[in-house]
Amino acid sequence: MPRDPVLRGSDPGDGPPELPEMPEPLEAAETAEAGAAEGFDADDARLDDRLRPQCLDDVVGQSKVVERLRIVLEAARRRGDPLSHLLFDGPPGIGKTTLATVLPRELGVDVQITSGPSLSAPKDLLPYLTNASRGSVLFIDEIHRLPPTVEEFLYPAMEDFRIDITLGEGLNARTINMTLEPFTLIGATTRSGMLTAPLRDRFVNREHLDFYDVEDVTEILRRNARKLRTELHEGAAVAIASRSRGVPRKANNLLRWTRDFADAGGHPQITDALADEALRMLEVDILGLDSLDRKYLQILVTVFGGGPAGMQAIAHSMNIVPETIENEVEPFLLRVGFVQRTPRGRVITAAALAHLGLTLDEEPGEGQGQLFD
Repeated sequence: MPRDPVLRGSDPGDGPPELPEMPEPLEAAETAEAGAAEGFDADDARLDDRLRPQCLDDVVGQSKVVERLRIVLEAARRRGDPLSHLLFDGPPGIGKTTLATVLPRELGVDVQITSGPSLSAPKDLLPYLTNASRGSVLFIDEIHRLPPTVEEFLYPAMEDFRIDITLGEGLNARTINMTLEPFTLIGATTRSGMLTAPLRDRFVNREHLDFYDVEDVTEILRRNARKLRTELHEGAAVAIASRSRGVPRKANNLLRWTRDFADAGGHPQITDALADEALRMLEVDILGLDSLDRKYLQILVTVFGGGPAGMQAIAHSMNIVPETIENEVEPFLLRVGFVQRTPRGRVITAAALAHLGLTLDEEPGEGQGQLFD
């Protein structure tokens, strides 16, 4: 199977590391100034990578995690050893991949990038291990989705930097022991509970990334607006950040939408009023609820009388699969206290009813005018 490109590290002694040239789509971002000087195209397919921080000093938020990472980085530099294996867990879009690619840049080493679903058998993992150079990083995203055979193949590679390869079958089978260069495995997962204990315990350092506060997301938006060469008013930045659910990826998506909205209307700046208008068109309300979230809550009220209601029944009423609700809709509604899970099913809360402007006796559609106020 085709392998993902390798990102080459820079010499950490040459100042702030930059990601060198490499095959798409993993080419690194330059700074906003360098991008502008080189004719930076904000609509490029590599936009996500260009908006990512390029060193730890550029990372906004997650201050305690970043502080601990600085310690392990400095310890690895002083000893001249590879970085200890590291696991990042947290919700999607929170910065796990960003940190996993920043660390090799800080050390000036190569990084290979792959994901759990793409490693269906040990033979798929073998090229990454044999091509690893001393101190280099292998980043496996969605590591909780590794098949058991691949996971077990990783154990000796992580602990002893060796792998056992079996050639032939039956009585003619023989095992070759291959020594690997010492490397660092960085894993990322949105479901740490799905990791097996043997795999989880082999990560010396484990870091949980939490949601960002509005102030940190606002600062991320300011920086990325400059990279996009877009003038973003302060009130507009706060409005977008407030609707991002504390997730930088979602904030960047909303920023790009408001930028498109402004450009399509011939507006040179994203003003407070323009951002509000753009977000209304996108049907994202002041708390970040979108149309699917509101449909879930409204069905819980109008069809099930506020609950309790089972997941399958709600999914059938919404005409979507339960996995979409569990993975995309409910996590945020549970976090803001709009839904409760009980042994009998989901129940809407008074806070959700107040936000929607509904009561349990009200007909659907009443009070909807306040969704975006």
